[in-house]
Amino acid sequence: MVIGIALVVVAASSLSACKTSPIGTSGAGPSPGRSPAYPQSGVLVLYDTGGQYGSLGELYAVQAGNLASHFGAWQAVPVTKYTSGTAQKYLLTIYIGSTYDEPLPAAFLADVAAGAHVLWLGGNLWQLIGKYPGIGFQTATIDDAAPTGIRYRGTELTRNANAGGLVHAVLSQGVYSTTLAEAEMPDGTSRPWAVRVGGVTYVAEVPFTYASFDDRYLVLADLLCDLLAPKTPERHRALVRIEDVGPHSDPAQLRQIADYLHSRNAPFAVAVFPVYDDAAGIYSGGVPVHKTLSGSPQVVAALRYMQQQGGTLIMHGYTHGFAGAPNPYGVSAEDYEFYRAHVDAAGTVVLDGPVPGDSAAWALGRLDSARQEWTKAGLTPPDIWEFPHYTASETDYRAIASAPGIRARYEQVLYFNGILGGSGTRSVSQYFPYLVKDAYGTPVIPETLGNVATQRFNQHGVRLTPDLLASARRQLVVRDNVASFFYHPFLGLQYLPELIEGMQQMGYTFVSAPSLL
Repeated sequence: MVIGIALVVVAASSLSACKTSPIGTSGAGPSPGRSPAYPQSGVLVLYDTGGQYGSLGELYAVQAGNLASHFGAWQAVPVTKYTSGTAQKYLLTIYIGSTYDEPLPAAFLADVAAGAHVLWLGGNLWQLIGKYPGIGFQTATIDDAAPTGIRYRGTELTRNANAGGLVHAVLSQGVYSTTLAEAEMPDGTSRPWAVRVGGVTYVAEVPFTYASFDDRYLVLADLLCDLLAPKTPERHRALVRIEDVGPHSDPAQLRQIADYLHSRNAPFAVAVFPVYDDAAGIYSGGVPVHKTLSGSPQVVAALRYMQQQGGTLIMHGYTHGFAGAPNPYGVSAEDYEFYRAHVDAAGTVVLDGPVPGDSAAWALGRLDSARQEWTKAGLTPPDIWEFPHYTASETDYRAIASAPGIRARYEQVLYFNGILGGSGTRSVSQYFPYLVKDAYGTPVIPETLGNVATQRFNQHGVRLTPDLLASARRQLVVRDNVASFFYHPFLGLQYLPELIEGMQQMGYTFVSAPSLL
């Protein structure tokens, strides 16, 4: 490791999109001022650790590294550990300025001023300006006025007002620069949100906060294509996943959906859990229900039919629930399996922490039990995994990542403090607009649009077909993206045709999940 600190290195993988000019090749080209003494490859992520919210720096670094993994290897270290000349050894250095006035090493500032290829997010640019006033920026100050949106590649992207203000960076007079994205301000004016000056690409905030499917986070995802694979051609692929299929599912509905998707030349995935429990009989008049895939031959036949029509079966946990107690409801498909949760007085689902006895052996035991039930039903256990409700402990994520026969996960993901060796009790969720190999070590297939929800439930609002299509349209700003949604089969064909055909009319091509690997 270049820095000499054992934190994290994620190896390059065979990730396929945005790879026209991958890391380590001459296609992306070095920046002026780089020393030719070192082979330039990979991405270095530098992050803040000081202050009351210093633990957030680690989580932002994980998120940045996850996106960078789409292009190859990455390494993350606290910026305070930076040593002279390190940035010149990487194709790109990402600095995340999340702590106000985090003391930046003189060596780092000197290397930036000397022409290192840097993507600078958020704060502390004023330290660079103060040390090197000729760097191209005249001033950088925090402006509490929150923009109403971010315009990028002709598209208006959203920005949650809770994300606060921006760093207002003013360019030096006469400096050559390129404005990449603009912030639309409340007074009707606009100002650069992302700008390139020399070897520095500057973004006026850390765009991981309050990120959504329609958000300025998408700009960062595309800028990495610009910085690491500039010859990437325009390509827009889509995925659809039929969700929460189990022994309780209606075989006729499954066949109807499969027939429609096949008629539209839309490969699809089917997320299946093999054991269903409703111990309190909530949906059966108080009579306990326990069903297995092996005991549901009509469902198994429907799953085989779905495969014939272009479906890929994926493993969606074992029971999609928690034995012995509601978690929080007491019914498979509604409950969490790999994490504890409850509903508070306000009707909000609150995540409580790992399940009792959580361990790698326990998680792998759930995987083994699921595989046994798949095999008993006469089906080949899938090699793609999805955690129920996209939620598990770090231990469980790492266990599944290490499991033989699992080659990818298909989900949004929780990341916890400590992944890079830090401390804290925070976690963040992240989605990806293209394939990545994340900090847990597994390729992650994207899910970027959510699902159709016809009524408000807990803290989750209504989300209908026009909402998903609007998000899919905004996500076209990522030049080689994968827009992905999931769909519950009990909805039948009420909403699915409008979604599929609407995305196809936008220029999306539906592909199978395994084709991304």
